[in-house]
Amino acid sequence: MRSPIYARNGVVATSQPLAAQAGLALLREGGSAVDAAVAAAITLAVVQPGSNDIGSDLFAIVWDGERLHGLNASGRSPAALTLGHFAGTAPGRGWPSVTVPGAPAGWADLHARFGRLPFERLFTSAIEYAEGGYPVSPVTSRHWSAAVRVLPRLRETGEWAKVFTVDGRAPAPGERYANPAAGRTLRRLAGTYCRDFYTGETAEHITRYARATGGLLTGGDLAAHESEWVTPLSARYHGHEVHELPPNGQGVAALQALALLDGLPGAGLHEQVEAMKLGFADAHAHVADPAFGAPADLLRPSYIEERRKLIGPRAALPAPGDPMRGGTVYLAAADADGMMVSLIQSTYMGFGSFVTIPEAGIVLQNRGAGFRLEPGHPNVAAGGKRPFHTIIPGFLTRDGAPVGPFGVMGGHMQPQGHLQLISATLDEGLDPQAALARPRWYWDKGLRVLVEPDFAGAAELSARGHDVVVEPEPGTFGMGQAIWRLPSGDYVAGSEPRADGLAAAY
Repeated sequence: MRSPIYARNGVVATSQPLAAQAGLALLREGGSAVDAAVAAAITLAVVQPGSNDIGSDLFAIVWDGERLHGLNASGRSPAALTLGHFAGTAPGRGWPSVTVPGAPAGWADLHARFGRLPFERLFTSAIEYAEGGYPVSPVTSRHWSAAVRVLPRLRETGEWAKVFTVDGRAPAPGERYANPAAGRTLRRLAGTYCRDFYTGETAEHITRYARATGGLLTGGDLAAHESEWVTPLSARYHGHEVHELPPNGQGVAALQALALLDGLPGAGLHEQVEAMKLGFADAHAHVADPAFGAPADLLRPSYIEERRKLIGPRAALPAPGDPMRGGTVYLAAADADGMMVSLIQSTYMGFGSFVTIPEAGIVLQNRGAGFRLEPGHPNVAAGGKRPFHTIIPGFLTRDGAPVGPFGVMGGHMQPQGHLQLISATLDEGLDPQAALARPRWYWDKGLRVLVEPDFAGAAELSARGHDVVVEPEPGTFGMGQAIWRLPSGDYVAGSEPRADGLAAAY
């Protein structure tokens, strides 16, 4: 068991100690929470490959001391993409799954609005680890090895293996790994406010490789990319407000589940699972890029009341999509002035598309795997469109005052993790570290609910008609971070015990 971390001046909580320390160093230099968060995110792109990369997408929520700001830095599909490119098979890996990576633009946009230190300073640790190497941590090594095991089934792995393996294998725990090409890319991004990724040498590396290997991504697609500042959505839960970003992300699934439970006095574990099923059913049916049609109002009070009636005493079967799992990093940061950041960044499935740009040392995300292929579906694949996204940062307030940032990464575990973390915090009074350590459940599909070996509610769920399966693999249940602001203005933080990271503070 880890103890919660208490701090006066600032905290950075991530799944990698090296990234947490990179962010903390900037806080100590007088940087803002956004400086620290972006520095940690850039470092994570180097020291936790597979879960994220320079070729990732990013979402963030920032409390600036007075109000919340949301940033959607997810990318769009190539303009030339059509349903015909999939031949009836949903995109998984390879070029058809690639969308424009939005993370570099997101780093720049966050810093431009909320940063204090020079932009180049945010890249120092990441460049050092890319060029000089770093010892690989145990959980990262395990996930890396899992990616190597799928290589024989994939076509787009020749260059990936050259960049991301050591003689065809994953680095062992403690073994040093370096990616000098990524270091050169980061130097170009640092010196151009990340414009190089979209219109410079890095963009040329990407588009030249696409032309040579059958990719649809063009220089025009990259140059047209823009992040979008958005207003977070919220739902009430037990005297607090939980905030998530609006579609194209699945945060509304967590909000709907919490809103359903807020109106059910005495709701327990069974009701949590049923509420989460309903949230997923609606998210998979309606969440899509709002630029392609007005999103459904899934949080309308009358609709919530109607859906709440579907939660009965026995496990039920709503009509959800097929839950997907993925690789993601989540981090939280807070500074002495009260600025707080909830940031999530991902290539999606382990190492994303596996499309690797050798000169740049990067792998591109496979967020196009989130598209649907049914004509008429709001999330149907199309050119220039943002797909359904699994990654969601969260933020908690009470009566409009900030409590803090939180998140749980891991594909469709994320809304479920948000619900469980918030319930453990507000219903059981647990501190962030204890709430993160609490054994979790994961609704998989149908009546099937996976639980950790030490989960105490398995018998209760079985008695209510759920098909409960003990899952020993901890990666199934996500990895989270949380920072809460205390009444004194100090902070208490926790970091996922299922990961390698920590909450670094001073």
